[in-house]
Amino acid sequence: MTGRVLPFGPSSPIIQAPMAGGPSTPALAAEVSRAGGLGFLAAGYRTARDVRREIAEVRERTDRPFGVGVFVPDYEDKRREPDAGAALARYRDELAAEAERYGVTLPEAPAWDDDEWDAKIDLLVDERVPVASFTFGCPPPEVTARLHDAGTVVMVMVNTPWEAVAAAEAGADAVIVQGPAAGGHQGAFLPKPPDWEAPGDLPGLVRLVREATDVPIVAAGGIMDGADIAAVLDAGAVAAYLGTAFLRTPESGAHPLHKAALADPRFTRTAFTRAFSGRTARGLANRFMAEHEASAPGCYPQVHHLTKGLRRAAAEHGDPEGMGLWCGQGYRRCRDLPAAALVATLMKELEAARA
Repeated sequence: MTGRVLPFGPSSPIIQAPMAGGPSTPALAAEVSRAGGLGFLAAGYRTARDVRREIAEVRERTDRPFGVGVFVPDYEDKRREPDAGAALARYRDELAAEAERYGVTLPEAPAWDDDEWDAKIDLLVDERVPVASFTFGCPPPEVTARLHDAGTVVMVMVNTPWEAVAAAEAGADAVIVQGPAAGGHQGAFLPKPPDWEAPGDLPGLVRLVREATDVPIVAAGGIMDGADIAAVLDAGAVAAYLGTAFLRTPESGAHPLHKAALADPRFTRTAFTRAFSGRTARGLANRFMAEHEASAPGCYPQVHHLTKGLRRAAAEHGDPEGMGLWCGQGYRRCRDLPAAALVATLMKELEAARA
């Protein structure tokens, strides 16, 4: 352990997870931090210039600590890109009917990119961001060292005990343990042994990671109320990472159709899919997922670039059946409350659960 001071813990255990694609606004991050939690911006799918502007906006709204979440690029995928061309072409042909449905033109050959990785690391260092979280991989030790020199606390999302060990060895100050009920993209980055069976619940996974490393644990996945927070703290976590719980807040930038779908009885379950981005993610099961999951290639972020115009057009047409409605399994427990009120409610529920 580094001994670095973490701006969260058992007395302030609520972290609003970064949600890329729009939900994580400066207003949401600032309100959560002002209320005593830790708010996050999401750098994924954003330009470094836009992230810098959003950091400035958070700082205009609050002087409390906040974080920025960053995607780690998979350079192995880049090296495999020539083999992906045919699969992407076939998938593009399949999506021609979707393009006609929504009146859009699909990109000819979506390319791999690293989501401005170097520029975003430079930005985090330059801005001396209080906390940086990483998903889809573990930043190399030299990146962690640069962030530490800038005074930044580094967190890495993990799905298994050995990923947690790898993150700790790379210098992470905390690991975010992503459980089976988590919404959005899955953060796994190391292969799992064929005989390994993950626990069926988040507290069980937290306990396994706790046995493997002494790095502080933040628990993520399906946490919706104070009782859920109490369960992961009792299992050994120091804080809880909540994304879906904040989707319906007025400060959330989630599309109104997305917010409405979380309470719409026609959406009865969540499912994993690669159909929208080429990387496994959990969201509300809808028509697009049902029709295209079987043929979607595992090519991220090329599939994301291929479908983003379709998703935008579906929203413009008022059609949630063509959108990526990311959320965790606890989505029915989303509350339509201002972010600060939700943080206060969660803290009261936590106190009651631990009384």
